[in-house]
Amino acid sequence: MYLIEMLKKHEGVETHAYVDTVGKVTIGVGRNIDAKDGLGLSDKEIDFLLYNDIDRCEEELYSTFSWIDSLTPTRFDALVDICFNLGLPRLLKFKKALNALKAEDYNKAADEFLDSKWATQVGDRAVELSNMIRTGEYQYDYSKTV
Repeated sequence: MYLIEMLKKHEGVETHAYVDTVGKVTIGVGRNIDAKDGLGLSDKEIDFLLYNDIDRCEEELYSTFSWIDSLTPTRFDALVDICFNLGLPRLLKFKKALNALKAEDYNKAADEFLDSKWATQVGDRAVELSNMIRTGEYQYDYSKTV
């Protein structure tokens, strides 16, 4: 489509947010996301980005850990959440927790995640995710929020 190529040429294509020539926070192809008077993102766009990020985290976990299939879906979801929050490089620093997950020692894995700077930074999130790893069960009924 010529219009798309023309807009890309005129606006430029940026993969990261930047401040444009008139001081507006902008992303992509000229999308003004400035909090004061920008379009921001629609719910559909937010979900699109979220689904892509979840897919990326899942792919990273599957390609990194040969034992990942041994996790229950709930424990896997907890690990995806942690990977989403930390990024894979920082998650890989949790060697004791990851080794415990591999050994299916879920109590030790949960304890190791809780015994970290990350846990103090994210508070209740770490408690919830560690309990999911420990018990294999969601700690909150998320069906009420859907």
